[in-house]
This record gives sequence, structure tokens and C-alpha cells, in this order.
Amino acid sequence: MASLRDIRSRIGSVQNTQQITRAMKMVAAAKLRKAQERIFAARPYAFKIREMIGHLRQRLDVATHPLFEEREGVGGALLIVVTSDRGLAGAFNANLLKVAEATIAERFQAQRDAGTLRIVGVGRKAHEYFSKRGFEMVGDYQGVFNDLRFPLAGEIVDLAVEGFVDGEWDVVEVVYNEFKNTITQNRVAEQLLPIPAETFFTPVMEDAADVDTDGGEVSEVEYLFEPSADVLLERLIPEYLQYQLWRAFLESNASEQGARMVAMDAATTNAGELLKDLKLTYNRVRQAAITTEIIEISSGADALAAQ
Repeated sequence: MASLRDIRSRIGSVQNTQQITRAMKMVAAAKLRKAQERIFAARPYAFKIREMIGHLRQRLDVATHPLFEEREGVGGALLIVVTSDRGLAGAFNANLLKVAEATIAERFQAQRDAGTLRIVGVGRKAHEYFSKRGFEMVGDYQGVFNDLRFPLAGEIVDLAVEGFVDGEWDVVEVVYNEFKNTITQNRVAEQLLPIPAETFFTPVMEDAADVDTDGGEVSEVEYLFEPSADVLLERLIPEYLQYQLWRAFLESNASEQGARMVAMDAATTNAGELLKDLKLTYNRVRQAAITTEIIEISSGADALAAQ
């Protein structure tokens, strides 16, 4: 059995850990509020620009635009995987990486075997995970969530579009965590390029009251475009791609803070339960030690009295 000194030392260690996890929970809660404000502000525009691209696609011949081109064979592929830069967020990163692995196994195993699959790891966890497993990485986007800025999405979109137009890859997908609430995240694998013929709706979009998921009645409405629809589509496509990727970053950031807050809350609770057990053990050992001392004193007194 451990000594009283060992138990006291462990109690002190657990108390220190509990203070750290409680502080990390408070920090994550503060960051989550800011992240939620950003994502709730970004979602309406991201949803509407996606809807507008769908409207324009119905009225134009988009076959001539390279970013709508559905290629017969997929010679190469680019997978953008969005994780966090830090751990201590429960299974947040592990679950997302499992989805990325499943996406590769289901749709890009041939490209993986042929060496034509490329990975963009946004966040240190994704970059380290795939680079250690021999995947060919494109760019280095570690530490970006320390100061997440809109131009980052444009930089990665430019990289993806350039490779797509040059034929280096024929499809681009992004895998990320979509923020549902503090406890739940939706793991989403979404095609970015070529821009899909049918609008992709995430679980949050399907539940949103202001998002048109039918797409059937809009064709009955006639629109007047100024400038022309062709010019408007050319202007909107880069912004659409950048904003969809930016939304994925914001969704992932909010999901990370929510997952970390829940994980640190659970760790704080577990530390409290462990402290109860340790204090109970300490009291039992202390009581046993006192009882032993009393017995020894009584035995000594009896021995002296018998002389």
C-alpha cells in the first residue's frame, strides 16, 4: 500500500491538473463564443452565394468553363483535410482523420496506389498525420488557427484551381468538421472542384430554414442580370470557392473549441472524482497508521505493567 506521503503527493498533482483543465475549459469557452459569432456571420453569405451559383448554372452553358468540367477519368486528386493545430480536444481530430482515410479508401485508392493523390493538411494534426504516412503533401499550413485570416482560404483555392486547370489533379475535395452545437460536430467530405452539377448540402444547411434545398422552383423565376450572367458567373466563381473554403475553416475552428471545452470539462470532473477516491484512501491509510500506533503503545504499556 502507498505511503501517506505518496498519496499526499498524488493529491497535490491531481489538484494542479484540475486547475489547469478548469482554466483550459474557460479559455475554450471564451474562444468558442468568438468562433460562433464568426461562423454565424459567415454562413448566410456562404449559403446564398452557393444558391446563386446554382441559379446561374441553370441558365448558362457552363460546359465551356474549366472549373465546371467533369472529367471522364480521375488521374490525380487533391484532398484538403482541415484539423486543429493542438490536441486536448477529445476525439475531434481522430474522428476527422478516420473520415479522411475512409474517403481515400472509397474514392481515391487508385490515385493513392498510383502516387497521384496529393494532400493539403490545414492544421498541424493533419499535416503530421499524412506526412508521417508517406502521402505527398502540398504546402505547409501548420499553425494557421493561431491567427486565422480570410486570405489563407484564397491562397489554398488559388493553389487548387491552378493544379486543376493544369491537369495535375482532376478532383479537389475538402474534409472538415461542421459545427452543429457545442457537443456535436458533423464530419463532412465535400467536393470543391469541379463545381458539382447538383448543389451539395451539409447537415446544417439541410436544417437551416433560409436555405433552399429543393432547387426546383427557382427555374420558374426570370432574372435580369447586370452585368451579364456570363460576366457575373466569372466574377462569382473565385469568390464562391474562397468563401466555401473559408466557411470550412470557421466551422472547424468553432467545432474544435466546442470539443476542447467538453473534453476539459470531462477532465475536470474526472479529476474531482479521482480526488475523492484519493482522499478516501488517504484517510483510510491514516486511520490504519493511527490504529497501529495505538496498538503498539498499548502493547508497550502492557509489557511494562507485566514486569
